[in-house]
Amino acid sequence: MSITEYAKYLLAMAGVTYLLRTIPFILLKKNIESPFWKSFLAYIPYTVLSAMTIPAIFYTTNSKISAAAALITAIGVSLLGRGLVLVAIAACAAVLCVDGAFLVF
Repeated sequence: MSITEYAKYLLAMAGVTYLLRTIPFILLKKNIESPFWKSFLAYIPYTVLSAMTIPAIFYTTNSKISAAAALITAIGVSLLGRGLVLVAIAACAAVLCVDGAFLVF
């Protein structure tokens, strides 16, 4: 790849990133009054985080069973109101326990 081709790709990526971050500020100058749109926009961060995290759980572990155990454990611990670090530690512990059980049996 030549330096000019690399520069073109870099500028295109920078432009797209800039536009994606500035267009909402340009279009949404006023406060959003609609309760529907307020509730819709409130759930977008959780949706995006789930869409990125759940596939990563299933592709990171060695087996789908340990991944499912980690997901169920993480959901359970988070529903108890624990913090992100404790949820991650519990999910990792679930994977280690299930994979360890596979080694024993």
